[in-house]
Amino acid sequence: MIRFENVSVRYGDEAAPTLRGIDLTIPEGELVLLVGPSGVGKSTLLNAVSGLVPHFTGGTLTGRVTVAGRDTRTHKPRELADVVGTVGQDPLAHFVTDTVEDELAYGMESLGLAPAVMRRRVEETLDLLGLAELRDRPIATLSGGQQQRVAIGSVLTPHPQVLVLDEPTSALDPAAAEDVLAVLQRLVHDLGTTVLMAEHRLERVVQYADQVLLLPDGVMGPPADIMAISPIHPPVVSLGRLAGWTPLPLTIRDARRQASGLRSRLEGRTPEAGAPVGHAPEGGGPAGPLPHPAPSRNRGLRPRPPGPQTPDGLNSDASAQQADPGAPAPGDQPSTSPRQGFGKGRGGGISLFRRRARGTADPTPPPTALTAPLVDVRALGVRRGRVEALRRVELRVDAGETVALMGRNGAGKSTLLNALVGIVEPTSGTALVSGRAPHRTDPRELIRHVGLVPQEPRDLLYADTVGAECSAADTDAGTAPGTCRALVSELLAGVADDTHPRDLSEGQRLALALAVVLTGRPPLLLLDEPTRGLDYAAKARLVAHLRELAAAGHAIVLATHDVELAAELAHRVVILAGGEVVADGPTAEVVVSSPAFSPQVAKILAPQPWLTVEQVREAL
Repeated sequence: MIRFENVSVRYGDEAAPTLRGIDLTIPEGELVLLVGPSGVGKSTLLNAVSGLVPHFTGGTLTGRVTVAGRDTRTHKPRELADVVGTVGQDPLAHFVTDTVEDELAYGMESLGLAPAVMRRRVEETLDLLGLAELRDRPIATLSGGQQQRVAIGSVLTPHPQVLVLDEPTSALDPAAAEDVLAVLQRLVHDLGTTVLMAEHRLERVVQYADQVLLLPDGVMGPPADIMAISPIHPPVVSLGRLAGWTPLPLTIRDARRQASGLRSRLEGRTPEAGAPVGHAPEGGGPAGPLPHPAPSRNRGLRPRPPGPQTPDGLNSDASAQQADPGAPAPGDQPSTSPRQGFGKGRGGGISLFRRRARGTADPTPPPTALTAPLVDVRALGVRRGRVEALRRVELRVDAGETVALMGRNGAGKSTLLNALVGIVEPTSGTALVSGRAPHRTDPRELIRHVGLVPQEPRDLLYADTVGAECSAADTDAGTAPGTCRALVSELLAGVADDTHPRDLSEGQRLALALAVVLTGRPPLLLLDEPTRGLDYAAKARLVAHLRELAAAGHAIVLATHDVELAAELAHRVVILAGGEVVADGPTAEVVVSSPAFSPQVAKILAPQPWLTVEQVREAL
């Protein structure tokens, strides 16, 4: 079905090609999973199948790629549209129409299918992907995960022979990801569809794959064989390697069958006290309120066109007013200068105030009952029209604490983060950050207390090169030159200074956005899906850095569907459903009691209290 013949791809004047000498055949009716570090060329290989490389992305392609007998060098993407369906890393770039139902029908209209056929397939796809309740919703009002499901559905309706999917579950909650993967498996088994998929969260997808392609080596084989040699592997494989299990398990079921001996070795032991299994770190937390840095020149983002909604469907220009403790004087209004404050991006993506005033907070002792919380949310409600995105939410976050917000797509996680930076206004209740109401605080003041990395990292980046972004971040944070650059290299090596941010992979762009915000070391750090596009090694480096910040007294709140990240990093887990808090407690208690949000190690070694492979390694 797909044939690569000694394919190499080079962009511009790069010293080395992004892809080199790929030679393989992908047969019809198989699900092939691409595995490799961030920036290794997975997206480039996928785009070569759809014809986007080189017809759209540019660059030089040598060798030959054929799909169903069609040479992609001589067939442009529109001439492959009846054969190949593609979903890229950014669902927003995929959409053509305004509503869910219209988007699902658009591809079939372009191919000239009969209206009766179109109607039937739209209904089938709405049911398959759990989108029936969203059929009439404007796409711009959906959460990131809901948009991702719509993007996948829009390429399923034309029934292509080949599906090319780049990080298709990265923004999906665990249940939605399983639903999407079950649909893909059904297409492969029942209809003979060929699926080529790149995904970093291997714990979700590796068991569904027929073959795994390891890049940059270009080696392809059965999942068990590739996982035995791959430097990138899910926790279940890591645990199998640690315990010496043969064959290596790829599923929880297979691992549990071999786990009795390991459970016996761990009997009577508990995770190390220093590991984040549900309690705040002892020692090294803050002592009283963090000092505010001295004011200095700071820089905002370029202006964005006003966007009427946020990722959770909320109007970010809501005008509801209420008296909030800690609000500034009535005359204090957020700046709308192009170089200060923050605006709204497309689809609710936010151009956030990304810079903090000069100076960093000094480490302070652990929080006590007398210490004012950095985040104090009481009976918070947010509504837009008939959509009640948050209802009587209660949340307190102290200095030195790391809290993971979890829940299904559209539960209100991004809305809560946006409320903490003033992007959305409460319709009831209060949300205070360092005693201030964010939506009534001048952004130039607010950025000294809180920093946010949004779901779309491009909303945070506006310079022409990576080096310029880092240089500006250092200047605005008042740190030594090279601080941001070092953070980028620490999170993800191989990102050149002269590269334009738009030319980076999703994972590289996220690493840059994280570095820009982390350079300022804000007392409160908010992260919205911070591991999308990051491989396991980059995620481990991010976790290590965030642990250092928490130990130095910074509070961290992250909205994530990555249960492994929550298990490694969070002291507390807060689960949202329908805009309400349905669970709030120590990580070990909350995630182990929830099958949907439990990490792989917890499922394998239950009822013992282990959450991560690292905890098991230290115990042994």
